[in-house]
Amino acid sequence: MKRVQFNSRYLPYLFLLPQFVIISIFFYWPSAQAITSSFYIEDPFGFGSSFVGFANYTDALASPEYRKIAGFTIAYSLIVTTLALSLGLLLALKADAVIRGKSAYKTLLIVVYAIAPPVAGLIGMMFFDQHIGPFVKFAALFGWDMKVGLNYFDTAFAMVAVAVWNQIPYNFIFFLSGLQGIPASIREAAAIDCKSGTRRFWTVILPLLTPTAFFLLVINMTYSLFDTFAVIDVIVKDKPANNPITLVYKVYLDGFRGNDLGSSSAQSVILMLVVLVLTMIQFRFIERRVHYG
Repeated sequence: MKRVQFNSRYLPYLFLLPQFVIISIFFYWPSAQAITSSFYIEDPFGFGSSFVGFANYTDALASPEYRKIAGFTIAYSLIVTTLALSLGLLLALKADAVIRGKSAYKTLLIVVYAIAPPVAGLIGMMFFDQHIGPFVKFAALFGWDMKVGLNYFDTAFAMVAVAVWNQIPYNFIFFLSGLQGIPASIREAAAIDCKSGTRRFWTVILPLLTPTAFFLLVINMTYSLFDTFAVIDVIVKDKPANNPITLVYKVYLDGFRGNDLGSSSAQSVILMLVVLVLTMIQFRFIERRVHYG
């Protein structure tokens, strides 16, 4: 491989400077502020702060409410990631096999990706509305009195359904690109060696898709933990019941509505460490099974 040569040794650093400045302003500096604030109890009106050490961390971890929300966040992230990846891959496999009307089929599946999460949340609330929601009426046919915003599990079901629906097109695009990147010669050789389509998928197609699947696994875990905030906010905001929320939404509630900046900062640092460990585990153990060709 031919290496790129620069006329000046400082030129590569000059190219990296804008990205470094952006990361410093929008990640490193806020992270440092959050870590600092997590060791203080701050006056909500800005009249001072008191150093409390690790008290904000111990209070959060010892709280039954925090542990309950953490448990829900884990279950929510796993379900959303699994369903979004599985359905995205299934639709990509079907789209890859379509011959007539291929463009229309792909456009219908991809168009949802253009919907912003807050709008997806509003559309989801219409689907699960108590009076006009088609999903509520459909569930009533089976005797399920769905009450989103009032019942804990019904609200959790709606949150998962809307989050998965909004993420499937993203996975579909990448999986379809990965499928179309597999050479025709390999497909033909696999078709000759193995007549079973299911076996060809598990032994030939899926191993070749593992780089794409691994990338999407990391992206989907991040999406379920952080980017579904807008969907959750639209569904549970101003609802009277004790609805399920994720850790990110609790950070927002304690920091911006409860004005407890110290506890909110400590929770954000804990969440940042959890995501860091989770990402390290993914790269340490799951990447071993990825075949890069």
